[in-house]
Amino acid sequence: MDRLANTVRPYAWGSTTALPELLGTAPTGEPQAEMWMGAHPGAPSRIDRGAGPVSLAEVIDAAPETELGADTVRAFGPRLPFLLKLLAAGSPLSLQVHPDLAQAGEGFADEERRGIPVDAAHRNYKDANHKPELIVALTPFDGLCGFRHPAQAADLLAGLDLDDLTPYVDILRASPEEDALREVFTAVLSAEHHAIAGTVERAALAADRLADKGGPYADDYAAYAGIAHHHPGDPGVLAAMLLNHVRLQPGEALFLGAGIPHAYLSGLGVELMANSDNVLRCGLTPKHVDVPELLRVVRFEAGDAGVLRPEAVDGEEIYETPVDEFRLSRFALAPGAAPHPLVSRTPQILLCTAGTVRVRGGGDAGDGVGAGGSGGSAETEGELTLSPGESAFVPAGEHLTIAGEGTLFRATVVA
Repeated sequence: MDRLANTVRPYAWGSTTALPELLGTAPTGEPQAEMWMGAHPGAPSRIDRGAGPVSLAEVIDAAPETELGADTVRAFGPRLPFLLKLLAAGSPLSLQVHPDLAQAGEGFADEERRGIPVDAAHRNYKDANHKPELIVALTPFDGLCGFRHPAQAADLLAGLDLDDLTPYVDILRASPEEDALREVFTAVLSAEHHAIAGTVERAALAADRLADKGGPYADDYAAYAGIAHHHPGDPGVLAAMLLNHVRLQPGEALFLGAGIPHAYLSGLGVELMANSDNVLRCGLTPKHVDVPELLRVVRFEAGDAGVLRPEAVDGEEIYETPVDEFRLSRFALAPGAAPHPLVSRTPQILLCTAGTVRVRGGGDAGDGVGAGGSGGSAETEGELTLSPGESAFVPAGEHLTIAGEGTLFRATVVA
């Protein structure tokens, strides 16, 4: 196993305090949005096996079956199929949606054929992979996830009492659910910014007033008023009002599958996703918004946000999702308890988020998985102590035990 040195990304929406508080470091005054753990080329973690720091991506490239195991390489190729993050939102992220695997492959191939540079501002597809993701709250965490039922969206918009919104309310109440959501979502995002900005501003002011009055939508109105404060006049504010607003408590989670519009608003969480950077933005951003392509990808299905809670299995709390690229689980370790064994034929990243966790290595699992990638690491056969925000990469096949007093998240591949 290898201790990871990770990069913190300073995106503008990041909190200035949440990650420093978790890591026990002094705030810099600058936003600290995401800490990446994995082998994504954008910011791969670094490890040291005795010859100095090296990229985890390079280590995996040099010996994929040793590091990932034969099962993972057969299923996903010679790369780590997931990316683990700590995400600290101080203000709303862009309203976005991710393609499914077929859509990503088609979109990437099309943009490659047309010669659009992969780093171009108007490029939609950075790779040919899908990007399902899971977010688990470490603090109270606000977000938007999936479409409301049209009748609820109509009631919320009608409550703002704005003549500009009456046509949308009428459509939401009269049309079949999928048609209603598609028509209103398309109309809002296709409108000229200067033509709809006044409506957005008036809707934001009304939402702010209604948030103070209480009632069934008070928390929702407060959330939308907050979004508008950060993105004044943005059509995405009205699009956001079609979505479920959800507040997660620590330990609760959301799974975001393909085609589900979503945005994170505030809070600190652990995020796990397929190793992709494909994002189509719907609004709340100055970045490129491709409405026709977005409409090809969005699933206009109404329903609740689908809050997930973990299922306990032999002391491990597992967040079940319908994808194979990753699985996230959590251990709440108590002092004095017997060490908990961990072994997997697939690679793992362990992340401590509270207390102190001791991880002890004990060799490889055999069965043709490989030598476990010990590579002369001084820590492989010893004990690694993880404090909040610290993490470790565990090659496929390693036998481990964990103990201590704290919380440990485990990211791995579905075997």
